Amino acid sequence: MSLKDQAQKILSKAGVTINGDKPWDIQVHDDRLYGRIFREGTIGLGEAYMDGWWDAPALDQFFERVIMSNAGDEAIPWIQTFIAKVMHGFFNRQSRARAFEVGEKHYDIGNDLYSRMLGKRMVYTCAYWKDAQTLDEAQEAKLDLICRKIGLKEGQRVLDIGCGWGSFAKFAAEKYGATVVGVTISVEQAKLARELCEGLPIEIRVQDYREVNEKFDHIVSIEMFEAVGSKNFREYMEVVSRCLKPGGLFLLQTIGAVDSSLATTTDAWVDRYIFPNGMLPSIAQIGKSIEGLLMVEDLHNFGFDYEKTLLAWNDNFQAAWPDLKEKYGDRFKRMWEYYLLQFVGAFRCRRNQDWQIVFSAKGVPGGYEAVR
Repeated sequence: MSLKDQAQKILSKAGVTINGDKPWDIQVHDDRLYGRIFREGTIGLGEAYMDGWWDAPALDQFFERVIMSNAGDEAIPWIQTFIAKVMHGFFNRQSRARAFEVGEKHYDIGNDLYSRMLGKRMVYTCAYWKDAQTLDEAQEAKLDLICRKIGLKEGQRVLDIGCGWGSFAKFAAEKYGATVVGVTISVEQAKLARELCEGLPIEIRVQDYREVNEKFDHIVSIEMFEAVGSKNFREYMEVVSRCLKPGGLFLLQTIGAVDSSLATTTDAWVDRYIFPNGMLPSIAQIGKSIEGLLMVEDLHNFGFDYEKTLLAWNDNFQAAWPDLKEKYGDRFKRMWEYYLLQFVGAFRCRRNQDWQIVFSAKGVPGGYEAVR
């Protein structure tokens, strides 16, 4: 059986046809693709797309079908899976020494790109579309939801672990009168965040979360936990525990894996090109990390909202591309849309989740009233 026939046999499980006429069918422009996939797995598939060797009219639908059916697992070389598990088992890829790598390789690539893609407040996390019609409305609704979930009051001091471009800090200061300390591992994020938050009671630091040791009324962390790594989950929660004032609340928003077996490794292409050293946590891992430290008050899964968020980001990116093309180049464009639409597929089929979890130190007297 030829490599093409082997690839078609695997893809048939996902209802995908090579050079078919459905939006999710792949169109192959270079027959070297098949050998590249079987040799290099997901890295080969992604790099071949970046090189223009194949396309799909609806890339998000291709990924949805492949991920849902687990068809791609058969094409991943055993050595790729073995290396990933060894790296996870024996090395702390999210140590202090490596903490700034994802900032340098992902968040520092260009504030011009992110400002055009993300919307008015530059929020690089899942929006909340419950009562919203636009991306900007959905992102403001998410920021407000967080403030309401922690019961934020005027004058309270909040720590934002992984503050990005200061979107939550600015919103909390403007709308709720809070004082905010934001920490990020991205120099470029911090530079723009300080400009955007100028004149507000906000301090933006380039700092690893492990170095924070002071008290706050509340703590939030909005999709930064994916960069912490399971070997550091306990230490992360110890930092939260020591920094949270009695009676304060901690809100963690994180992308999550549906089970712990999927939380031990990350996709090799995503690790190389998008989020180095990333790892999605499972509910079980989070639960283990807080034992004796924190208590879960509320868990809210709105991962289905990420599909609309990612599609909105991709629409913004495509619309802005004529102005970005000269700086970034066509290969970057294909890499970036591959990243965004791959994640659309993963969230659409519910392989990826997105949780907001509210924690207290010793329980909320009288019980916590869930906010939606």
